[in-house]
Amino acid sequence: MKSQLIGFLMNFWISSSIALYFHSAEREEKCIIEDVPSDTLVTGNYKVQKWDIHKQVFLESAPGLGMFVTVRTPSAEVILSKLYGPKATFSFTSYLSGEHIICLQSNSTRLVAFAGSKLRIHLDIRVGEHFLDETVIQAKDKVNEVNFRLEHLMEQIQHVSKEQNYEREREEKFRNISEQTNSNILWWAVAQTFILISIGIWQIKSLKDFFIAKKLV
Repeated sequence: MKSQLIGFLMNFWISSSIALYFHSAEREEKCIIEDVPSDTLVTGNYKVQKWDIHKQVFLESAPGLGMFVTVRTPSAEVILSKLYGPKATFSFTSYLSGEHIICLQSNSTRLVAFAGSKLRIHLDIRVGEHFLDETVIQAKDKVNEVNFRLEHLMEQIQHVSKEQNYEREREEKFRNISEQTNSNILWWAVAQTFILISIGIWQIKSLKDFFIAKKLV
């Protein structure tokens, strides 16, 4: 029963990622932004389908077509730049918190003007997840299986804790920016009031001097 409960929790964690697909031209680079805490494993799976002009459908695979995967940190440093096949898995570990840019571009050698074929790219990004190898689990006895799954669950709990700490850091940063903005607005309002009062006093003095000069008072 305990093993089944842990197995259910593992399935819940593993299935929590969101997959998507998008269309791209052969030589076009497509990028997504992933907000990642520091010291976190990010794993991506993708599959490329090529448009068949004659059949008017996307083929199940794109043989001979590779994808350049590039990952940039919030400081614009490239931490991954590698050529993969039409279907592959890539991974990297973040060392900075913030928005990481993940870009994919095909290695098509056709000129941009003639590279008119459309691609469909299926992409699944998992943040902070370590996959369980079911074949390894099945080869272990029940006690080791429970221990193995518990260790994996602890890793996931640590990741959740790390995510929460990162969210607290972001909230604190946002709060500081908001307070600084409100302070600037207050001082700007005070400056505007001072300027308006100064202009009013100057206009009154100028009008009084004008009346005195014309001997109207």
